[in-house]
This record gives sequence, structure tokens and C-alpha cells, in this order.
Amino acid sequence: MYVDSNKESGLRDFEFERFIRAVLRQKFIVIIFTVLVGVAAAAYAFLATPVYEAKAFVVPPTQNDIANFNYGRSRDLDLSPYSVKDVYDIYTRRLQAESLRRDFFNRVYLPSLSADERKHSQDVLYSKFSQVLRVVPPLKETSDRYSVVVQSDNPEQAKEWVAAYIAQAGDLAKNEMIKNLSIESEVRARNLEQQISSARENSRKAREDSIVKLGEALRIAESIGLEKPPAITVNQSTIAGGESGQLTYMRGSKALKAEIENLQARKSDDPFTDRLRDLQDKYNFFTGLKTDAASVSVYRQDGDVELPDNPIKPNKALILILGVISGFILGVAFVMFRSFFASKSNS
Repeated sequence: MYVDSNKESGLRDFEFERFIRAVLRQKFIVIIFTVLVGVAAAAYAFLATPVYEAKAFVVPPTQNDIANFNYGRSRDLDLSPYSVKDVYDIYTRRLQAESLRRDFFNRVYLPSLSADERKHSQDVLYSKFSQVLRVVPPLKETSDRYSVVVQSDNPEQAKEWVAAYIAQAGDLAKNEMIKNLSIESEVRARNLEQQISSARENSRKAREDSIVKLGEALRIAESIGLEKPPAITVNQSTIAGGESGQLTYMRGSKALKAEIENLQARKSDDPFTDRLRDLQDKYNFFTGLKTDAASVSVYRQDGDVELPDNPIKPNKALILILGVISGFILGVAFVMFRSFFASKSNS
């Protein structure tokens, strides 16, 4: 068993030495392959269109940025204020939305292509666009910083697209917030309008009920010839009291008739309607509530979008190294195959 192992090891050494001798004998072929592939790699590295990358980061807005979204929102009005997270969630949802990508693809990316490039399949073009523009979510769960990355052969274009995409997502999120606030205000105003109408209707009916009750008391007073209230000091509040009392007629026909005429001549019950002014103030507030888009922000940009001045592709040094290595490997492989077939033909 020991002898067989030595023979096998010796055979491997012999084969390796023969391989080395074959390579050395034909080293010029290996050198030629290495040079040719290296030159091809160098040509690609220096002639390929450079690709530049622009990147921008976005983070949540500050409390001051969203302050006007919360104008008039309080627990007293049954409206919970928006938090920074509420607003930023709307923005990040818009930032990653397929609808925004499609719109940017059709409105910005396609017009930037040549006529020949636009002839390709829309699916192929959109797949390429998905590599050109990427939205990268936070790398850590505790982070809330998103990044937008654009790769282009035009550094100015890459910078402009990053800024435009971030801003468009911001406009969409801001408009969504303002629309939500507007709809909420309209609903609240309609509810208050209904409450105001109901309060006025109740007040009108109460006035009509008072006229009926006073009319009945007037007929009683006139039937007993009581024109003025009697001079009674005991329990005067009951005798001359409210119209709901059973002894309202004791106020006398003259006073009752005057009060009936006054109620009938009343043009508006608003001053006598409970909580009406409070409801009207709230109604006027919600109908006049407007949010100025320029006074709010749904995100903050973390730093400026720098103009890329160093292409990320092609990596010339790496391409040259890989080209030389690939050429050497191809040269050695060619020599091995050549030696193998030569030995076969000799045998």
C-alpha cells in the first residue's frame, strides 16, 4: 500500500513537471494571449462610455416643518395632531410608489433616449430604467434615512434626476396631506352646518311653543279680566315666573299680549339659541381653513446633491487586471490542449 502511494505521488510530480516544461517551451504563446486579451481589456476600459452616479439622502421633517398641517387640530376639536412620523410615512410611501416611477419613466426617462433606443420593448426599457434609478431604503431598522441613486453617462443629468425625483415625491406627498386636510375640514364643516341648522330649528320650534303657551295663558287672563298681575309678594317667582308655569296667566293679559307680539315679531332666534355662536365660530374656522403648500415640508434633504466628477464604471484598473489574468489563463489552457493533442497524435 505504501509503495503504491509513492508511485502515485511520483506520477503527479512527473505530470506537473511536464506541464511546466510545455508552458515554458511555448511561453511566447502564453505571452501573446496575455498581451492580446490585456490590450482588448484596456481598449474596453478606455473606450467604454463612463457611468456617473449621483446620490441624495432624505430624512424626516422637523416639527416646525409640519406645524401648519396641525393648525386648528386639537383634542378639543376631536382632531388628533399629525406627528412627524405620520407625515414622513406618507412621503416615503410616495417615494417608493410604482406610480411615481412609471410617471418619471414616461415623462423624463423616455424623452431622454434617442429615437432608435425608444424603439425597444417598453418592458426592456423599464427594466433598464429600474437599474438607472433606485430608491434604497434604510439599511438599519433604527434608521429612517432613504437614498435615491441615479446612474447616467451624463453627470449633470444624474444630478438633475435625483433632485427632480425627490422633489416630485415631496410634491405628491404634500398634495396628499393638503387634500386630506381639505376633505377633513369639509366634512367637519358640513357636520357643524347640520348642527347649526338643527339648533336653529329647535329654537324656532321652542319660540312657536312659547307663543302657543302664552296664547293659552292670555285667554285665561282675559276670561277672568286680569289685565295686570295682582300685588302679591308671596311666591312672586311662581306667579310672575316663566311661561312654563301653571300660573302664567297671573302675569296679566297686558304683559302676555306684549310678549306674544314680541315673539311673533322676532326676526331671528339666533341670539336666543344655546351654543349657536360657538358652533358658528367652529364652522367659520373650518370653512376658511387653508394650508399653504409653501409653508410646510414633508421631508428634509440630508446634504446637497453633489455633481459626480468620477465615473463609477468602468473600473479601469480592475478591468486591466482581470484582462491580464484572463489572457494568461487562456494562453496556458491553449498550451495544455495543444500539448495534449500533440501527445495523442505521437502515440
